[in-house]
Amino acid sequence: MSSLRPLHLAAGIGGPPRYDPAHYTGLARLAEHGTLDFVTLGDSFARPGPDALSVLSRVAPGTRRIGLVPTVTTTHTEPFHVSSAVATLDWVSRGRAGWWVDVSTTAAEARLFGRRPAAPAAGLWREAGEAADVAARLWDSREDGADVRDAATGRVPDRARVHRTDFEGAAFRVRGPGIVPRPPQGHPVTVVDGTADPARETAARHADVVLVRAGTPERAAGIRDDVLRRAAAHGRDPGTLRVLAALTVDLGDVESAPEPGLESGPPLAGHGTYYRGGPVDLADLITQWHRSGAVDGFHLTPITPERDLERIVNGTVALLQHRSLFRTFYPGGTLREHLGLARPANRYALRGARV
Repeated sequence: MSSLRPLHLAAGIGGPPRYDPAHYTGLARLAEHGTLDFVTLGDSFARPGPDALSVLSRVAPGTRRIGLVPTVTTTHTEPFHVSSAVATLDWVSRGRAGWWVDVSTTAAEARLFGRRPAAPAAGLWREAGEAADVAARLWDSREDGADVRDAATGRVPDRARVHRTDFEGAAFRVRGPGIVPRPPQGHPVTVVDGTADPARETAARHADVVLVRAGTPERAAGIRDDVLRRAAAHGRDPGTLRVLAALTVDLGDVESAPEPGLESGPPLAGHGTYYRGGPVDLADLITQWHRSGAVDGFHLTPITPERDLERIVNGTVALLQHRSLFRTFYPGGTLREHLGLARPANRYALRGARV
């Protein structure tokens, strides 16, 4: 992939659970000041804390351009409800929503629901792929403009433009149609960590943004090439995927040398590759990896969000902007526009046009 492609940057705003919405809004605004593509907020059934999707729905009116991507676990949840919640986030943010698709793997998490035991990872990721497929179908099930405003009766649907999904997979059946009008982006952006199989297969089939965790640009490029090859085998245009290296960042208290080559950086459980150094060295690493064509950008997870995100934005990002390697303004208003992704056509509208 050409190194001339735009550089994309995103950041996590997680850390220990907080119950003050101003905390998350402040971090999102800081990332927005740096024109980052999006922020993510992690979540799982294994940790206490507020629901990530609900938190970012609260953050949405306090921000203007930054994309908002909560982790959404597809295990033990109903895809109809998930698709409605993500579509709602896209509406309240005016087209800035995404969702980070994840699975729940432990017996302890399964016991919280009491419906079924924990399943092998392969089965969980097949189910996650079906959930992503169903979500896209439900978002398409109400065509653009299908909900017509009528002064006398309120919002009523144009039934000719409302469609049943009639999906039947291995894990569930969904009739549809959805209950939320088609999102502003058509489909909110789907993010999947595609580092390991079988998550990589789900990423290749359904993701718009694929995260990879690798200690060298060569390793990252190898994963990226495999994801793009699999996407092409599923009939997708590989140019419609964005591959970001996922990096956990500890910028410390002073400028210091990074772990040599990153290869020997100590792994952090649950977070993937670990970087410890200063903002300038991080900018150099991002520049090197992107110019080599290994990735389209980086997703940076600060060890200490309040400290490290400020240093990422005012140090690393400012330097990349000074070098003309990263933008200084948003190219549009939606997350898809930030990422250079087109708004998907509606499959049901296309089918009707062919008929």
